[in-house]
Amino acid sequence: MEFLDLPACNRAEGMVRLPGSKSISNRVLLLAALADGVTEVHDLLDSDDTRHMLAALRTLGVGVEDCSNNHWRISGVGGAFPVKQAELFLGNAGTAFRPLTAALALTGGDYVLRGVARMHERPIGDLVDALKQLGAQIDYLGKPGFPPLHIHPATLAGDRAEVRGNVSSQFLTGLLMALPLRQAATTVSVVGELISKPYIGITLAMLRRFGVDVAQDGWQTFTVAADARYRSPGEIHVEGDASSASYFLAAGAIGGGPVRVVGVGRDSVQGDVRFADALALMGAQIELGPNWIEARAPACGRLKAIDLDCNPIPDAAMTLAVAALFADGVTTLRNIASWRVKETDRIAAMATELRKVGATVEEGADFIRITPPQKLVPNAVIDTYDDHRMAMCLSLVTLGGVPVRINAPGCVAKTFPDYFTVFAGIAK
Repeated sequence: MEFLDLPACNRAEGMVRLPGSKSISNRVLLLAALADGVTEVHDLLDSDDTRHMLAALRTLGVGVEDCSNNHWRISGVGGAFPVKQAELFLGNAGTAFRPLTAALALTGGDYVLRGVARMHERPIGDLVDALKQLGAQIDYLGKPGFPPLHIHPATLAGDRAEVRGNVSSQFLTGLLMALPLRQAATTVSVVGELISKPYIGITLAMLRRFGVDVAQDGWQTFTVAADARYRSPGEIHVEGDASSASYFLAAGAIGGGPVRVVGVGRDSVQGDVRFADALALMGAQIELGPNWIEARAPACGRLKAIDLDCNPIPDAAMTLAVAALFADGVTTLRNIASWRVKETDRIAAMATELRKVGATVEEGADFIRITPPQKLVPNAVIDTYDDHRMAMCLSLVTLGGVPVRINAPGCVAKTFPDYFTVFAGIAK
């Protein structure tokens, strides 16, 4: 097995320019493809997930041009995709698979969507059920409720759909992005609590950039007008990835700092910038600018434990679980049920790996509770479960002055291919 040995370090300081946001990148690519006009996309994330989306768009007949330096030119098709029959492989990219499922299901075409084995274990039944309420024709090619899918030409019917909100916000995102293709007034109602609301906030912000305003009644109902149509904004710059910022901000809070991330700040549309607020609750010293955030260790030198509802920051909350190793007291992270249906079961995986370095960990259906060890266990061999965030989070253990081995480190290519090189640049 491929592995990477990370040396022990005791300090972190420096500046990091963040790669583009995965969530924004794949939303922008799909919206630009569906829009009227040509969109110049700047600062696009270069990663496995965006490559899967770009490859799918090319297959579907979209003009996609690499202009170098993370600048792409997307020639929109002004509605439905011109290619009406295709088979798409989308890896483990949920930000590609779920929105493309919705967009393809509400237009006239015959498509097969597949992914890696883990993608076929990630639920999609709630999205398929909602699409069927609008006339979509979708068959499961394996286990009901999960990919792979066979999408047939839709017979559009109905003007309302319901979708559960407590499994994945990507289901609602997919629906909202696809509804303008129907050219009929449509309302989506969320059943139960909507998790990860900030990600829906990103979706709504991106729809507005492409000329579509969604009428919203709180977080329960969303209506798209019959005359909604995507129009290119001409050019768009992708923000830095706020979830990726969490590793470096936590490094600054654990390892003294200052560590400054550039690419997100107080003006960001991404909910994960609130990770900085969570670090502040732990005692870290935080400063924000319009396009940057800086973190230092607490004035007293050590973080303190927190008990936090992490629904607004589900991805970045994983970094808090590792920061808890360096905090006085017992840290409890709540409302994280969505961790269980991500790239891996992240609650189980995080509990297993934190125990390897000496922590006492209790896990539940939607929470994790971490008691830090008196002393970190050196030379732990960390498994990453083909999950980029597990690899990046657990690298922070080295800031406790212990070396670790990261198995299968290449999984970071999903969102941050050169993560370990950048981390080495701030870890002293």
